[in-house]
Amino acid sequence: MEKEKTKKPVPAVNKKPKVSMREYFKGIRTETKKVVWPTRKELVSYTGVVLLTCFVLGLGIWVVDSAFLAALKYALNISF
Repeated sequence: MEKEKTKKPVPAVNKKPKVSMREYFKGIRTETKKVVWPTRKELVSYTGVVLLTCFVLGLGIWVVDSAFLAALKYALNISF
């Protein structure tokens, strides 16, 4: 029988040092300042697209669900 080679644990590489809460939030503030925020016009436009998409998808799901229910009622000869 061949000897089984045991793997040695690999030490962690590039382990970041712990930072204080103050430094953490300071970093968040710095990164937030780098963000390019949308204008009010863009925001309203994007919101409209999201709402319209949700409405269309909801309507599509309702249509498919209603058709499936009607098909089941017909197949099982059920009436309410």
